[in-house]
Amino acid sequence: MQYQSFQVAERLMRYVQIDTQSDPLSTSFPSTEKQKVLAHLLVQELQAMGIADAEMDDNGYVYATIPSNQSAHLPVLCFCSHMDTAPDCSGSNVKPILHRNYTGDPIRLPDDPTQIITVAEHPYLQQKIGEDIITASGTTLLGADDKAGVAIIMELAATLLQNPEIPHGTIRLLFTPDEEVGRGVDKLDMKKLAADIGYTLDGGERGALEGENFSADGAVVHFYGISAHPGDAKNKLVNALKVAAHFIGLLPADQLAPEVTSGREGFVHPVSVQGIAEKASVQFILRDHHTPHLAIQAQQLDQWAAAAVAAYPGARYTIEITEQYRNMRSILDQHPAILAHAREAMRRAGVTPLETPIRGGTDGSRLSFMGLPCPNIFTGEMALHGKHEYVSVQDMQASVSTLIHLVQVWTEH
Repeated sequence: MQYQSFQVAERLMRYVQIDTQSDPLSTSFPSTEKQKVLAHLLVQELQAMGIADAEMDDNGYVYATIPSNQSAHLPVLCFCSHMDTAPDCSGSNVKPILHRNYTGDPIRLPDDPTQIITVAEHPYLQQKIGEDIITASGTTLLGADDKAGVAIIMELAATLLQNPEIPHGTIRLLFTPDEEVGRGVDKLDMKKLAADIGYTLDGGERGALEGENFSADGAVVHFYGISAHPGDAKNKLVNALKVAAHFIGLLPADQLAPEVTSGREGFVHPVSVQGIAEKASVQFILRDHHTPHLAIQAQQLDQWAAAAVAAYPGARYTIEITEQYRNMRSILDQHPAILAHAREAMRRAGVTPLETPIRGGTDGSRLSFMGLPCPNIFTGEMALHGKHEYVSVQDMQASVSTLIHLVQVWTEH
């Protein structure tokens, strides 16, 4: 059975017009105050539904509770989505457009006609012919990542409150800031959340059920040269920038790079270079689904750095490794019912589960290691972080239906 969610598209189109872009360079929390504008609106809407305890805390987190309507003691479920949009593309003055009954033809975005969404570039659209597609207007991202998740959870709340005959245990709703800059749960109060099991709503195509993600470390390689006046530098100057450039040139082009890997293949990816002749630093992200491989990647960095320094006598280097997040599979494997119940809920909603590893991280991966096992469920959001971002209304409706079945599956087991 699929539950109809007629307002989920309207909710998304309303939410995306609020600029909630996060800022990776900010030292405040949340990184931008404008994220709280959406948080305030969500609190108001939840309270209007009858959820009296809906609130936003000082850090911009929104918490709310839908009380159990069952006498049996059941696990407390948490549904979570993030409110911020990515820094990669403007989220200001988003103009959502609803394209009804998509035909498969190219979608030319009106505010920049050079922005054309095609099936050739976005093959998933081939499956969406006949459905209703929401895009932005060509100058911004859409923000379905993750306001589609926000809209789906809000629609779940409205449906459960309007239909008290649907059985469910206690449900906690959580909306977070700053996920896109890697700080989404930094200030989260787990005691206040008081949930046993979580599901993030931040996945892509219909049926996506993600219980596995990259393990991640950050790395910085510092190269130290010898500074000298360039007019009197012969046999004295050792330019750290050149050492760093030589080092980057040693990175393999045919392996261990994002542009040549897929599935569970990991990578070593330089993301920034900073420096002067005396000192230069190269920042990396290290990613692999098999956590022990991160140590191997760090060893490879060390070998390449040593080779670069050997080519420039007098230079030296140091490496810093910082743990970022870990593969949530190691936690979810201890709680098989969490994914099993999600699969069952999808099947009841007429959705075929598609389980693939995430080539990235989510709030759910960090929450899993904070005591809240938390896989990721689809929302329909596609072509993320760019002007071609889109979402199918029917995918969002299928996600709402999945959640309604999911809360019932938990009452049955």
